[in-house]
Amino acid sequence: MSSINTNLAAMTALQALNKTNSDMVRTQNRVATGLRVSTAADNAAYWSIATTMRSDRASLSTVADALGLGAATIDTATAGLTNAIEVADKIKSKLVAARAPGIDRTKIQNEISQLQASLQSTVDSANFSGENWLSVDSTASTTKSLVASFSRDSTGAIQIGTIDVDVGATGTMLVDSSGGGAGILDTSRTVTSGGTYTILNLDIGAITDSAADLTDLEDYIDGVDTSIASMTNAATGLGSAKSRIDLQKDFVSKLMDAIDVGIGQLVDADMNEESTRLQALQVRSQLGVQALSIANQSAQQILQLFQ
Repeated sequence: MSSINTNLAAMTALQALNKTNSDMVRTQNRVATGLRVSTAADNAAYWSIATTMRSDRASLSTVADALGLGAATIDTATAGLTNAIEVADKIKSKLVAARAPGIDRTKIQNEISQLQASLQSTVDSANFSGENWLSVDSTASTTKSLVASFSRDSTGAIQIGTIDVDVGATGTMLVDSSGGGAGILDTSRTVTSGGTYTILNLDIGAITDSAADLTDLEDYIDGVDTSIASMTNAATGLGSAKSRIDLQKDFVSKLMDAIDVGIGQLVDADMNEESTRLQALQVRSQLGVQALSIANQSAQQILQLFQ
């Protein structure tokens, strides 16, 4: 039946054209953004998972930055320790030289004083981003925590992992900034005669060739040698911590890559598929326009019956 009130063919052609245009808009959006799920309306479950994963990925990026800062802090402390060991070696050599009878120990002490000042300068300068692991307040916590990981368990609870490095007297602390004398270089040591000294203030200017004074001098040598051994152990500990940080940095980098791949599999569009679909939709749109035009012309043909 032909009707001038209801053009069923035109209505069908219009619906098909609208559906094609809607599909084309969605495909063009995928081509433009590279995403097949760009909003919650596209796929609520995938969009929610991807949004959470992107947030976690950003947190992991922050963890990687924190690990980089931690590694730089350890590198700074290691450089300071290495230099302190070298300076302490020179002090020990001067003390050994002072053991020879008849030598001018006052002049040797002048050199030692310069080396002691160099030690203190090294400790004070080993500072990175406000952190100095060689000069530490022993009255506060001497354990340094570095952010090392970020994870989310099955319940959605977040967990932050850390790498802890003890920089106390048995660690890398060379000077106790609180004045408590708990550092390797400022700890109080005793000589045979009953006097006390630290590596930073020992003085051999008044040492004579007497047996008692020479015994004290040997105590100085033993004390410096002990401090060198302690600093060497501390540097070894820092090296182990640095290795752990480097391993964690590599893991975090791989984990971020894995998350990127996972997000991509959920929401990324297949550009080959989308480009093919777009071309097909463009052809369908052109055909839809032609079909609607033909359907509209069929109604006009009824006028010929009244001529």
